[in-house]
Amino acid sequence: MTLDLFLALVGFAFVTSVTPGPNNMMLLASGVNFGLRRTVPHMLGISVGFALMAFLVGLGIAGIFHSLPIALTALKLASVAYMLWLAWKIAHSAAPGEGRARPNPMTFLQAAGFQWVNPKAWAMALGAVAAYLPDPTPLGCLLVAVAFATINLPSVAVWAAAGQGLRRWLQDPARLRTFNWTMAVLLVASLWPVLRLDMPVGG
Repeated sequence: MTLDLFLALVGFAFVTSVTPGPNNMMLLASGVNFGLRRTVPHMLGISVGFALMAFLVGLGIAGIFHSLPIALTALKLASVAYMLWLAWKIAHSAAPGEGRARPNPMTFLQAAGFQWVNPKAWAMALGAVAAYLPDPTPLGCLLVAVAFATINLPSVAVWAAAGQGLRRWLQDPARLRTFNWTMAVLLVASLWPVLRLDMPVGG
Protein backbone atom coordinates (compact mmCIF):
# COMPACT_ATOMS: atom_id res chain seq x y z
CA MET A 1 0.00 0.00 0.00
CA THR A 2 1.44 3.36 -1.01
CA LEU A 3 1.64 6.30 1.41
CA ASP A 4 -1.02 8.23 -0.53
CA LEU A 5 -3.38 5.26 -0.39
CA PHE A 6 -2.73 4.78 3.33
CA LEU A 7 -3.44 8.45 4.08
CA ALA A 8 -6.68 8.17 2.12
CA LEU A 9 -7.56 5.09 4.20
CA VAL A 10 -6.90 7.03 7.40
CA GLY A 11 -9.26 9.77 6.21
CA PHE A 12 -11.91 7.19 5.35
CA ALA A 13 -11.49 5.53 8.76
CA PHE A 14 -11.88 8.86 10.56
CA VAL A 15 -14.95 10.06 8.67
CA THR A 16 -16.78 6.75 8.93
CA SER A 17 -15.85 6.26 12.59
CA VAL A 18 -16.79 9.71 13.88
CA THR A 19 -20.08 10.19 12.01
CA PRO A 20 -23.42 9.08 13.51
CA GLY A 21 -24.33 5.40 13.43
CA PRO A 22 -25.53 2.64 15.76
CA ASN A 23 -22.23 2.46 17.67
CA ASN A 24 -22.03 6.18 18.30
CA MET A 25 -25.70 6.52 19.23
CA MET A 26 -25.25 3.79 21.85
CA LEU A 27 -22.01 5.35 23.14
CA LEU A 28 -23.72 8.73 23.54
CA ALA A 29 -26.52 7.07 25.52
CA SER A 30 -24.02 5.04 27.56
CA GLY A 31 -22.01 8.16 28.39
CA VAL A 32 -25.18 9.80 29.71
CA ASN A 33 -26.45 6.81 31.66
CA PHE A 34 -23.19 5.29 32.94
CA GLY A 35 -20.43 7.88 32.53
CA LEU A 36 -17.25 7.78 30.49
CA ARG A 37 -15.24 5.41 32.72
CA ARG A 38 -17.88 2.66 32.72
CA THR A 39 -18.26 3.04 28.95
CA VAL A 40 -14.56 2.34 28.23
CA PRO A 41 -15.07 -1.45 27.72
CA HIS A 42 -17.84 -0.63 25.24
CA MET A 43 -15.51 1.69 23.29
CA LEU A 44 -12.67 -0.85 23.29
CA GLY A 45 -15.03 -3.60 22.14
CA ILE A 46 -16.12 -1.49 19.17
CA SER A 47 -12.56 -0.68 18.10
CA VAL A 48 -11.08 -4.15 18.54
CA GLY A 49 -14.18 -5.92 17.26
CA PHE A 50 -14.37 -3.82 14.12
CA ALA A 51 -10.63 -4.15 13.45
CA LEU A 52 -11.01 -7.95 13.55
CA MET A 53 -14.06 -7.74 11.32
CA ALA A 54 -12.25 -5.57 8.74
CA PHE A 55 -9.31 -8.00 8.75
CA LEU A 56 -11.54 -11.03 8.15
CA VAL A 57 -13.59 -9.25 5.49
CA GLY A 58 -10.35 -8.40 3.72
CA LEU A 59 -9.41 -12.07 3.77
CA GLY A 60 -12.67 -12.89 2.01
CA ILE A 61 -15.14 -13.88 4.71
CA ALA A 62 -17.82 -11.75 3.03
CA GLY A 63 -17.74 -14.25 0.18
CA ILE A 64 -20.03 -16.43 2.29
CA PHE A 65 -22.88 -14.04 1.44
CA HIS A 66 -22.11 -14.33 -2.25
CA SER A 67 -22.18 -18.12 -2.27
CA LEU A 68 -24.98 -18.46 0.30
CA PRO A 69 -27.55 -15.64 -0.12
CA ILE A 70 -29.71 -16.97 2.73
CA ALA A 71 -26.86 -16.02 5.08
CA LEU A 72 -27.36 -12.37 4.13
CA THR A 73 -31.07 -12.65 4.90
CA ALA A 74 -30.23 -14.21 8.27
CA LEU A 75 -27.79 -11.37 8.98
CA LYS A 76 -30.45 -8.78 8.18
CA LEU A 77 -33.00 -10.45 10.46
CA ALA A 78 -30.46 -10.75 13.28
CA SER A 79 -29.49 -7.08 12.86
CA VAL A 80 -33.08 -5.88 13.02
CA ALA A 81 -33.98 -8.06 16.02
CA TYR A 82 -30.87 -7.19 18.04
CA MET A 83 -31.01 -3.46 17.35
CA LEU A 84 -34.71 -3.30 18.25
CA TRP A 85 -33.88 -5.04 21.52
CA LEU A 86 -31.06 -2.56 22.21
CA ALA A 87 -33.38 0.35 21.42
CA TRP A 88 -35.93 -1.02 23.90
CA LYS A 89 -33.23 -1.29 26.58
CA ILE A 90 -32.08 2.28 25.97
CA ALA A 91 -35.63 3.66 25.98
CA HIS A 92 -36.43 1.94 29.29
CA SER A 93 -33.22 2.84 31.12
CA ALA A 94 -34.23 4.04 34.57
CA ALA A 95 -33.20 7.44 35.81
CA PRO A 96 -31.13 7.53 39.02
CA GLY A 97 -33.29 7.26 42.11
CA GLU A 98 -36.32 5.78 40.37
CA GLY A 99 -36.06 2.62 42.45
CA ARG A 100 -35.72 0.05 39.68
CA ALA A 101 -32.59 -1.65 38.47
CA ARG A 102 -30.71 0.08 35.70
CA PRO A 103 -29.17 -2.02 32.93
CA ASN A 104 -25.43 -2.44 32.87
CA PRO A 105 -23.28 -0.82 30.19
CA MET A 106 -22.35 -2.97 27.22
CA THR A 107 -19.33 -5.17 27.87
CA PHE A 108 -16.22 -5.51 25.69
CA LEU A 109 -17.38 -8.82 24.20
CA GLN A 110 -20.93 -7.60 23.63
CA ALA A 111 -19.67 -4.51 21.79
CA ALA A 112 -17.20 -6.56 19.73
CA GLY A 113 -19.91 -9.07 18.80
CA PHE A 114 -22.35 -6.29 17.90
CA GLN A 115 -20.15 -5.27 14.96
CA TRP A 116 -21.23 -8.41 13.11
CA VAL A 117 -24.89 -7.31 13.12
CA ASN A 118 -24.15 -3.61 12.63
CA PRO A 119 -25.00 -2.57 9.04
CA LYS A 120 -22.73 0.49 9.19
CA ALA A 121 -19.80 -1.67 10.28
CA TRP A 122 -20.37 -3.98 7.31
CA ALA A 123 -20.54 -1.02 4.94
CA MET A 124 -17.31 0.42 6.40
CA ALA A 125 -15.42 -2.88 6.19
CA LEU A 126 -16.59 -3.68 2.66
CA GLY A 127 -15.93 -0.11 1.52
CA ALA A 128 -12.40 -0.08 2.94
CA VAL A 129 -11.49 -3.40 1.35
CA ALA A 130 -12.98 -2.50 -2.04
CA ALA A 131 -11.41 0.97 -2.18
CA TYR A 132 -8.02 0.48 -0.53
CA LEU A 133 -7.23 -3.22 -1.01
CA PRO A 134 -7.87 -4.02 -4.68
CA ASP A 135 -5.62 -7.07 -4.27
CA PRO A 136 -5.98 -8.04 -0.58
CA THR A 137 -3.05 -9.73 1.13
CA PRO A 138 -2.86 -10.76 4.81
CA LEU A 139 -0.40 -7.92 5.45
CA GLY A 140 -2.62 -5.40 3.69
CA CYS A 141 -5.66 -6.61 5.62
CA LEU A 142 -3.72 -6.28 8.86
CA LEU A 143 -2.72 -2.72 7.94
CA VAL A 144 -6.36 -1.80 7.34
CA ALA A 145 -7.33 -3.34 10.69
CA VAL A 146 -4.58 -1.49 12.58
CA ALA A 147 -5.46 1.81 10.88
CA PHE A 148 -9.11 1.45 11.86
CA ALA A 149 -8.33 0.40 15.44
CA THR A 150 -6.02 3.41 15.87
CA ILE A 151 -8.42 5.95 14.37
CA ASN A 152 -11.66 4.44 15.62
CA LEU A 153 -11.03 4.53 19.38
CA PRO A 154 -10.51 8.31 19.78
CA SER A 155 -13.30 8.93 17.25
CA VAL A 156 -15.93 6.96 19.14
CA ALA A 157 -14.64 8.26 22.49
CA VAL A 158 -15.86 11.71 21.44
CA TRP A 159 -19.44 10.43 21.56
CA ALA A 160 -19.09 8.82 24.98
CA ALA A 161 -17.43 11.99 26.29
CA ALA A 162 -20.29 14.07 24.88
CA GLY A 163 -22.70 11.85 26.77
CA GLN A 164 -20.67 12.33 29.95
CA GLY A 165 -20.87 16.09 29.39
CA LEU A 166 -24.67 15.94 29.15
CA ARG A 167 -25.08 14.07 32.44
CA ARG A 168 -25.51 17.17 34.61
CA TRP A 169 -28.19 18.64 32.34
CA LEU A 170 -29.95 15.28 32.19
CA GLN A 171 -30.08 14.74 35.94
CA ASP A 172 -33.74 15.67 35.69
CA PRO A 173 -35.56 12.31 35.25
CA ALA A 174 -37.98 13.71 32.66
CA ARG A 175 -35.15 15.05 30.51
CA LEU A 176 -33.27 11.76 30.81
CA ARG A 177 -36.32 9.76 29.76
CA THR A 178 -36.79 12.06 26.76
CA PHE A 179 -33.12 11.69 25.84
CA ASN A 180 -33.21 7.90 26.13
CA TRP A 181 -36.33 7.62 24.00
CA THR A 182 -34.77 9.96 21.41
CA MET A 183 -31.64 7.77 21.28
CA ALA A 184 -33.82 4.68 20.92
CA VAL A 185 -35.73 6.22 18.00
CA LEU A 186 -32.45 7.24 16.31
CA LEU A 187 -31.09 3.73 16.76
CA VAL A 188 -34.20 2.27 15.15
CA ALA A 189 -33.92 4.83 12.34
CA SER A 190 -30.38 3.60 11.69
CA LEU A 191 -31.92 0.25 10.73
CA TRP A 192 -32.81 1.65 7.31
CA PRO A 193 -29.42 0.79 5.76
CA VAL A 194 -29.75 -2.85 6.81
CA LEU A 195 -32.80 -3.21 4.58
CA ARG A 196 -30.71 -2.10 1.59
CA LEU A 197 -27.50 -3.83 2.65
CA ASP A 198 -25.80 -5.70 -0.16
CA MET A 199 -22.62 -7.74 0.07
CA PRO A 200 -20.54 -7.16 -3.03
CA VAL A 201 -17.49 -9.40 -2.96
CA GLY A 202 -14.42 -8.25 -4.71
CA GLY A 203 -10.80 -9.25 -4.83
